[in-house]
Order: sequence, then C-alpha cells, then structure tokens
Amino acid sequence: MNRRYFLLSAGAVAAARHPLRANETLRIACVGVRGRGRDHIRSFAALPDVEVAALCDVDESVLETRLDDVEKMGKKRPAAYTDFRKLLEDKSIDAVSIATQNHNHTLQTIWACQAGKDVYVEKPCTHNIFEARQIVAAARRYDRIVQHGTQSRSSAALREGIEKLREGVIGDVYMARGLCFKWRDTIGRAPEEPVPAGVHYDLWLGPAPKRPFTRNRFHYNWHWFWDYGNGDIGNQGIHQMDIARWGLGVTYPVRVSAMGGHFMFDDDQETPNTMVATFEFDGRARRRMLVFEVRHWMTNREADIGGRRSGGNVIGNLFYGSQGYMVIDGGYRTFLGKEQEPGPSATGGGNHYANFVEAVRRRDRSVLNAEIEEGAISTVLVHLANISYRLGRSLRFDPETMSCPGDEEANRMFRRDYRSPFIVAEKV
Repeated sequence: MNRRYFLLSAGAVAAARHPLRANETLRIACVGVRGRGRDHIRSFAALPDVEVAALCDVDESVLETRLDDVEKMGKKRPAAYTDFRKLLEDKSIDAVSIATQNHNHTLQTIWACQAGKDVYVEKPCTHNIFEARQIVAAARRYDRIVQHGTQSRSSAALREGIEKLREGVIGDVYMARGLCFKWRDTIGRAPEEPVPAGVHYDLWLGPAPKRPFTRNRFHYNWHWFWDYGNGDIGNQGIHQMDIARWGLGVTYPVRVSAMGGHFMFDDDQETPNTMVATFEFDGRARRRMLVFEVRHWMTNREADIGGRRSGGNVIGNLFYGSQGYMVIDGGYRTFLGKEQEPGPSATGGGNHYANFVEAVRRRDRSVLNAEIEEGAISTVLVHLANISYRLGRSLRFDPETMSCPGDEEANRMFRRDYRSPFIVAEKV
C-alpha cells in the first residue's frame, strides 16, 4: 500500500504519546453527537478509565442536549465546542471519535492526526477515492491510532466465521453477496429556508459547495445527496461491503459494474434507492466475485437473514463455496453439501470501542480490529460502485495505479472540488 500513498514531504510529525499507565484516564472527545455520535458517548463513557471530556456539534440545541445526557449518566459535564478546530487546540484531549457527515470524515481525521490525537472515525471514513489514500497517509505520517467504525470486525462470532472460511468450512469460496435491504420511506421535498438559530451551517458544509439550507440536506437525510453522502451503499451498506471483502480475502477489484435507480418516490433524493453492483477480483490463481445489492421499501428475506423481527430489513452477507454456503447476519451459520446440512455456527458480539482504547493505551495499531487502511480499502469499493452507477457503464480498475486506465471521466470523479478553507491537501 505504501507506494499508493502520495509522497509526503519531510517534516516534523506529532510526537507519539507514551502508553498510558494502567489506571490513567483516557480523555476522549465525541464529535457529531446527534445520531450515531450519541452511541459513541454512551459506549466510551461506559468503559473503565475513559472520560468523555468534550463534545462538539455544529447544532447548539443538539450539543446542549448531549451535555445534559452525560450529566444524567452521573458523569462530569464535558467541555463544549461548535468548531472542531478549536477542540483540537485542547492538549488534554487524547483522542477524538468522529460521527459527523461522510463529507467531513477525512478532513477531520487528518486535522486530528496533525494535532496529535488518535481517532475513531465512523464509516465510511472517506467521501471519495482520493481521500481514501490521504486518510491512511495522515495516520502513518503522524503515527496515530485510527480505527474505522465498521464494528462487525470486533464481533467474536464474525471473527470466528471468517476464520472458518479461511479453514475451508464451505470449500473454495468463489463469491460473496452483501445485502442492504432497508425500509426507507420517501424524504419528500423540502423548501429552501433560513438557517435555524444555533446551527453553524458553514462548519456543517465544510468541504462541500455552499448551497441554500433545506431540512432534507441537513439531519440524516444528507445521506441521499452526493455533496455529503454516498447513498445506502455507503451508509448501512459499507458494513456489509467490508464483511464481504473481509470474507473473500481480497482488496481491490479489477472490474466494477453497477446499475440501479431511484424508484417509486418523487422526492429530493439524488442517490439510488435500488442498486446492484458487481466486482471482479483477480486472484491470479483464481478469480472471485462480489455482488452487492441495495433495495428500499418492501423485500423478501434471503436465507432467513434478519429473521421475522427485522422490521422489514434484510441486512447481511452470503458466502458461496464449493462445499456449501455461509450466512452472516450478526452471527454466522453454515449449510454444507448438496443437502445443505447445518454446519458450524456462532453468535456473540464484541466491543469495538474497547478495542480502540486498548490499541491507544498500547500505542500499537496492530491491535485494532478495523485499522484505517482496511476501512479505506472497503470505501474504495463503495465509491467505484457509485461512479459506475453515475456514469452508466462498467469500469476497469488498476489497483497498482489506483486509477481507471484510459478513463479520464471516471478518474475525475475520484476526488471533489474542495471549498476553502476545508481542503484535503495533496500533502497531509
């Protein structure tokens, strides 16, 4: 991977913090705390010798609510920030957890690394392929511990299931499927309006183009706009994409083809609510294939993924081998032979946040279950699928040059135009 990063100029890097003593408190700041960030607060606050020392959100009403929430847990009221850059000036903060919008993930992670902070960053860690290289380059240059928020990597059952695949429980694994079938209603249409009081909209926009405020471009529904999100394949789907790639034991594809559309609803959504993407991997000794499916609204269950209590959602993975298949939907189940007899199975979770804290304390990124390089590779697959969909044709991808050879139209979509001063630079 190193040869794929941009060459970085020589210079001073952030001094590596010595491992924390056994009972020394790790001070962490949670950034973007309305939705997923609320889970970050609860999870980190529950860990021993960890203090949620600061919160940051561009919506002051959300920020105030979360500050009160921490106090209701019986914890000390954290420091409060609306500007992430100001938070990074606090040298007492050891690490930050980022649960902001996709388009801010990479830049905020780079800033944190430059400030000498370790980072837990939500999925997907990047908004485009250029950022996938830059976020890893920053983690390496500043020697930071950076965990990707694909928490399935810390599941004890899934880790066992992946090991079973490696051992050949279903034989030669030739294909994986990722399923992201979620009950998504229409977002309707939202008019332009003044920015609500207490919302720091310019900070929220960050690298994205300046556009008038609408409710649909703000809380959560930003996922469905190309300026900020990556559709459901980059929202829920990145989890299943990461598992599919992990189980196949592959990195980058050589061919990608995606098609789909925005069906049934007439609303503001830009990203597809239905998509089928296929990826071909050249393993030299043997080729492998990954098929990823996004579907909204009503759907059938497949391999009983999600069971009857899933609320209409079918979220999981299937692996196909020469001697059977494996189902992953929280735990794993196997079905072997032509008769599909039940084989090994397991359930049981893990603590992704505790894994991050352990790695920070030990100053050892190899401890991480979802080290940022793994997360960045999986996000590249998401971006390639979206580019193929938007261009309406297949792509040939060269993992060595990290480009689509001879396809300048596709290559231009590997990065965005950044709005000053929120720029992901060539040299981080």
